[in-house]
Amino acid sequence: MKENLFSLEQKVAVVTGALGLLGKHHCRALAEAGANVVAVDLEGEAAEEFAGELARDYCHDAIGIRTDVRRPDSVRVLRDAVLERFGQIDVLVNNAAINDMFENPATAAEISKFENYPLDLWQASLDVNLTGTFLCCQILGTEMAARNHGSIINIASTYGIVAPDQRLYRTPDGRQEFYKSAAYPATKGAVIALTRFIAAYWGERGVRANTLSPGGVENAQAGFFVNAYAERTPLRRMAAPTDYRGALLFLASDASAYMTGANLVVDGGWTAW
Repeated sequence: MKENLFSLEQKVAVVTGALGLLGKHHCRALAEAGANVVAVDLEGEAAEEFAGELARDYCHDAIGIRTDVRRPDSVRVLRDAVLERFGQIDVLVNNAAINDMFENPATAAEISKFENYPLDLWQASLDVNLTGTFLCCQILGTEMAARNHGSIINIASTYGIVAPDQRLYRTPDGRQEFYKSAAYPATKGAVIALTRFIAAYWGERGVRANTLSPGGVENAQAGFFVNAYAERTPLRRMAAPTDYRGALLFLASDASAYMTGANLVVDGGWTAW
């Protein structure tokens, strides 16, 4: 019988931000590969309901847990609950993140300008995108290191590699709807650096750490934006939410057993030019 390098049978995978657009697809991909999935989100009841769907659809154990990744005590509760239920943590996907949304179109452009960008929004992104990733890596990753085995996958972004193209957010009549803020690229760039640190620090303990940097996902954006994004991308389209499942499984499984400290960029060629 041939070995399936992508199998996650008997593995336990923790996914933060599990109820997000990509989070749900991450969870489904891991469950389909055989993992017992821990769906982590601030919405505890919804996470439990989603875990029930995973267990039913893929016939593997799954649990949903409310966790605030900004708080060490909350992440410790998550760790203890996972260990009590499964006794191990094999895969950690740090997917929880803030990506600024501005509710009022009339003021979005002015508020999101770098010159005016509020400190509280900057701090909120740091707390979730960077500190939350740090805490989950530190607290859950320590358990991996104790067992000399594990794969940490930190979700970064193409905007952690290159600067946002603010022209994408400009309507055909030349009006700037909003500006992509400095907070998202700054935190995602830091996540890439943190991942390299962890890879070097825990490599001798059998813990691998890599980043997955996705490009933009089509999700009911305005037509002018989708078209502009596609025009700027060699594959001439935005990503579908399912386009990252293969890359995630590669990083989670033994298929990438000799890969650590890397940034796997899956962006339709966005950063190629």
